[in-house]
Amino acid sequence: MKYFSILLFGLLLSTSSLAQGQIEWLKFEEAIAANAQNPKMILVDVYTDWCGWCKKMDKETFTDAKVVEYINSNFYAVKLNAEDTKRTFEFMGKTYNEAQMAAAMRVRSYPNFVIIEPKLQNIAQMPGYRPASDFLTSLDELIEKAFKPKL
Repeated sequence: MKYFSILLFGLLLSTSSLAQGQIEWLKFEEAIAANAQNPKMILVDVYTDWCGWCKKMDKETFTDAKVVEYINSNFYAVKLNAEDTKRTFEFMGKTYNEAQMAAAMRVRSYPNFVIIEPKLQNIAQMPGYRPASDFLTSLDELIEKAFKPKL
């Protein structure tokens, strides 16, 4: 019984550490609802199923421990398929599918990262593949340039 308890504890510990090692991706409407309760910027990863650079971001950049920690701490992270016309959701009184939302955000290349400020009024884009360190640097620079008040 003692060994069973140790094994069970080990499994629970490894499962919780695995969960912390991943970005907590939400659906668009889930991020909007979470933002209403606890305002935070929203990072939307706009992708397509055929995009090789999108897959490379998922495999390499979005598994980097620093990227995972930074995104989970500072954003509600959303995956948005720019070609999905089936799944619909409500946003600001209108119904969108994922493709319509990508078009409304004026995304024209993939991968593309759209940052939405907590009041949901302003967005900024960061297109293109980036390795982890470049992704974090570019994200900080974009936020500073697009959303920080100028003195």
